[in-house]
This record gives sequence, C-alpha cells and structure tokens, in this order.
Amino acid sequence: MEIKIAVAKIDKYGSGNSGDTVETIERPNGGLSAVLADGQIGGHDTKTISTMVSHRVIDHITDGVRDSAAIRAASNNIFLEHNGSVQANLNVLTVDLQTNTILISRNSPVPVFLVNEDSVDCLSSDSEPIGGRVDISPSIVELQIRAGMKVIVFSDGVFNAGRKNQEGLDFCTTIQALIEEQEPSAQEIADFLLNQSIRLDDGRPKDDMSVIVLLLKAQSNDQIRRMSVSMTLDEN
Repeated sequence: MEIKIAVAKIDKYGSGNSGDTVETIERPNGGLSAVLADGQIGGHDTKTISTMVSHRVIDHITDGVRDSAAIRAASNNIFLEHNGSVQANLNVLTVDLQTNTILISRNSPVPVFLVNEDSVDCLSSDSEPIGGRVDISPSIVELQIRAGMKVIVFSDGVFNAGRKNQEGLDFCTTIQALIEEQEPSAQEIADFLLNQSIRLDDGRPKDDMSVIVLLLKAQSNDQIRRMSVSMTLDEN
C-alpha cells in the first residue's frame, strides 16, 4: 500500500501572503501527518499565527503525543499566552502505522469529505476553533486503513467560494462525479477542487484557499519513499 498526500493552495487575491499554513511530517512511530491551520488575531487572518499553531501541534506529535492531546495542549498554550485574542481553524490528518488507522481531527466549521468504496461522506459534526478558551477538544474520526480510501480537507476559503454570489459548490456531488468518471490522483483531485473554487470567486479568491487530499493506493511500485514540493514565485 502507498500513502499519497497532495496539496494545492492559493493566496487571497491581492494579499501576497497566505494566512493558511500546511505542514506534513513523518510520525515518530511510523506514518504521516498533515496539518492545516488558518489563524486569526483580532478577526484578521495572519500567517504568523497559522504558522505558530501548526508548529506547536507538530512539535507535540514529534514528541510522541497523540493527535488529540497535541491539539488540546497547543490550544491551551495559545489561550494562556494570548488571552483568547488568537484563534485558529485547525485540521490534522494522520495515517498512523503503529495503530494501522487514519485519524481525522477537526477544529473547524468546515466539513471534511471521506471517500470510501466510491461513496462520499461529509464529516460535519460540531467543532470549535482552538485558542478561544481552555480545554477545547477536536472532533475526531478514527478509521482502519483500507486501500482506496481518500480524505479531502480544505480551508474556509474553498468552502465559502462563490457563496457571496449564491453559487457555492456542492462538494459531495462534485467529488462523486469526479471519482466516478476516472481514477484521479491525489494531486488531480486537489487541483480540480481548488480551480473550481477560484472560478466561483471569478478568478479572484476572496480568501486564502488550501486543499489537502490523502489517498491510499492498493499497491506500491517499490519501497522508496518520495516527496515532491513545488511553489510558484512571483517575478519582480
């Protein structure tokens, strides 16, 4: 089996610096985690906060702390340091090879989409951003690893795209149609959803947009671990 994680993201139009932060790490006992943080201070998006949040969570995970405890600890620390003025939407997506499970942790009003055996489920239980008070826990779904599973996580910029024009995307229907027509790669799914969201905002994203797609392939060609990263640079 092979783990594929793909990311596609774009800054809010005219901002030049995304408030979203996406990080991936290898887990100390085997597996991978991807973290998506969207931080705010005083109601305004800020890259500094989202980076701080993601690094706090990653540091705890690297020390061997379970995801739920890592998120609670990071949230408590941020609340105590900033007295509730700093908050962040947070998603942690984990493939844990020690327990042979997938963990989907949400502290965000944005749902997560799970694709399993060609059905699309929307995970949308109540969830609260971190940092606003003490003892905030994530909403967690834990599943046994199965070949063919896909998990799709995105920020509120993607989820709310087009809504100001009453043209929001029906994600369940869109994802279902995409996987029925072909067998898209993780990157193809991420790129498609991001491009659809950009289109709904008339080509000028009204918020930072980030998409993470986790895909579990049934077979791997070899035992080599690969990671690929690309970033577009503005020309001066």
